Amino acid sequence: MKTIKTTLVIVAFLFATSVFAQDNKANNIDNSNIALQGYSPVSYLDLGLAQIGNKQFKSKYENVVYYFTSVEQKATFDKEPTKYTPQYGGFCAFGIYAGAKFRVDPNKFIVEDGKYYLYLNNVELDAKQLWLAENNHNKLKSVADKNWYKLSKTHN
Repeated sequence: MKTIKTTLVIVAFLFATSVFAQDNKANNIDNSNIALQGYSPVSYLDLGLAQIGNKQFKSKYENVVYYFTSVEQKATFDKEPTKYTPQYGGFCAFGIYAGAKFRVDPNKFIVEDGKYYLYLNNVELDAKQLWLAENNHNKLKSVADKNWYKLSKTHN
């Protein structure tokens, strides 16, 4: 009987931790749970700017923390958070198109059709330029959307 109780406690604990754990498979975050490396999602979409938010103005949506530049931006996000969450969980859009998850440079992004897409940028690769060079956003997005369905469930 004691073994059954112990097993039930362990199972309950594992279930509880999995329910409350952050889904870092579908979100480009580290252990801090801060999205977009602290940049404001409202700035990307509404202003077309990459602006670092302030931890004084933050919101939590689906266990991910977002920072904003002002109380007004926070209120805007809180009214419609799904509008402001990044595409592909904040992973590189071109990487998702290619079938892999990559961290991004928060300053490399585009806004298209009311959504924003982030891109990897390092000394070897400027993924935003690769995306733009294709000159076919809808095709790239269509493939990336299909890939994201699978990639959002993996650690990559």
